[in-house]
Amino acid sequence: MAVSVRIPTILRTYTDGASEVKVDFPGGELTGLLSALEAVAPGISARVLDDQGALRRFVNIYVDDEDVRFTDGLATPVSERASVSIIPAVAGG
Repeated sequence: MAVSVRIPTILRTYTDGASEVKVDFPGGELTGLLSALEAVAPGISARVLDDQGALRRFVNIYVDDEDVRFTDGLATPVSERASVSIIPAVAGG
């Protein structure tokens, strides 16, 4: 099965402009999905994860509308039919 990953405009250079990418992923943790996403969109992981492999502070990821920062982080379960959204944090004043 494929997991649908929504890609923000700023990261679409890694997906040839696609706003959504289907990633073959049998289910597991978010870390595994991000590895599978890197295989189809090389370079995207460096924009989502920091040098220690943690989620960057200015990037939010939602799995089925749940912010992973409030679930299990990168260990959040992702089912084979999940919808995942990568959303850059917005700041301003």
